[in-house]
Amino acid sequence: MARPPSPRPLLPALLLLLLPLLLRAGDHFPTEGRLMNSCIQARRKCQADPTCNATYHYLNSCASSISTSSPAEEPSVPEDCMEAAQQLRNSSLMSCTCHRRMKNQATCLDIYWTVHPARSLGDYELDVSPYEDTVTRKPWKMNLSKLNMLKPDSDLCLKFAMLCTLNDKCDRLRKAYGEACSGSRCQRHTCQRQLRSFFEKASEPHAQGLLLCPCAPTDQGCGQRRRNTIAPSCSLPSEAPSCLELWHICVSDPLCRSRLADFQTHCHPMDILGTCATEQSKCLRAYMGLIGTAMTPNFVSNVNASVALSCTCRGSGNLQEECERLEESFSRNPCLSNSSPRTGQPLPFPRWNARTKTLL
Repeated sequence: MARPPSPRPLLPALLLLLLPLLLRAGDHFPTEGRLMNSCIQARRKCQADPTCNATYHYLNSCASSISTSSPAEEPSVPEDCMEAAQQLRNSSLMSCTCHRRMKNQATCLDIYWTVHPARSLGDYELDVSPYEDTVTRKPWKMNLSKLNMLKPDSDLCLKFAMLCTLNDKCDRLRKAYGEACSGSRCQRHTCQRQLRSFFEKASEPHAQGLLLCPCAPTDQGCGQRRRNTIAPSCSLPSEAPSCLELWHICVSDPLCRSRLADFQTHCHPMDILGTCATEQSKCLRAYMGLIGTAMTPNFVSNVNASVALSCTCRGSGNLQEECERLEESFSRNPCLSNSSPRTGQPLPFPRWNARTKTLL
C-alpha cells in the first residue's frame, strides 16, 4: 500500500500569504509628473525662455566659484550671482522641489542648489528643504502576532529581519549592502551608496522596521542587531573626525546637503519646550535620509536607543560652540524623542502592545 505523500511545510507559504497583511506593498518611485513642481520640469520650462536659460547658465557657472564657508562665517556668494538668482524670482525654478525617491534625483538637486546659491552654504542651519513636503501616511501599525509561529521567543528586530528576507526586493537590497559593507572587503563609499539605495528603494515599513525596531533595555543582542543595521564598522569612520569636518564634507555634496537641510527643516525644535517644526513622522523620514551620507547618525550603544553622529568637537577652538550645536542637533534633539526633553528619551520607536499584539 503506497504511503501518502508527506505534507509540505505550511509555514513558509502561510507567511508569504500573510505578508500583504503585515506590510503594505512597497512604494513606487514617483515620476516627474506626480510632483507638484519638479526642478527638472521647471528647468525644461526655463530652457524655452532665452532670458531664463541664459540666467540659469550664468548661475551654473557661479556654482564652481562659490567657496564653502565654515558655520561661523558669512556666505561667500558673489554679488552678481545673487543678482542673477533674483532675476529668476518669478520663474517656476524658484519654487521647484525634488522627491526623495524620484528618478534623476541627483539632477533635480543640482538644479535646486544652482538657483539657490545662498542656501548652499554659510550658516549651519540649512532651514529650507529642497524636498517636496509630501503628506505623510498615518503612524504605522503592524500586526506581528503571526510571526510568533516562526520564532515565538525572538526579538522584534529579528522578526523584522525575517520579514525583509521574505520580501524579494528588501532581501536583494539588504544583501547588496551587506556584501558591500562586510568587514573584510569594506569600501566606505561603496557601503554608503548601497545603504542609501536600501533606504531609498526598500518599502518604508521594511526599512523602518529594521532600523527602528524596539529592543528591551536588557536585550543587548537585539540592540546590537539594530545598531549593525547600518554597519557601523564600515559605513562610519574608525576614528571620530571633527564634527565640523563632517559638516564641510556634507555641504560640499548636493545630496548630503539636501538631506541635512531636510533634517534641519523637519527636526528643528522651535522653542525651549522642544516643540518641533513639523510632524514627528517627517522628522523620522528626514533622519533616515541621512543614513549613507557623511552625516550618518547611529545608535551610541547596544544597551539603549540614544543616537549621535560619529564625530567629536575636541580641538574646535573658537568654533567650539558651533560644533557642539551641530553635534547636539542629533544627540540632544527633542524632536527625535517621543517625550519631553527632560526625559532624554531617544527616537520615537514604535511601541509593542502586548494586549493587541500590534506595533504602534
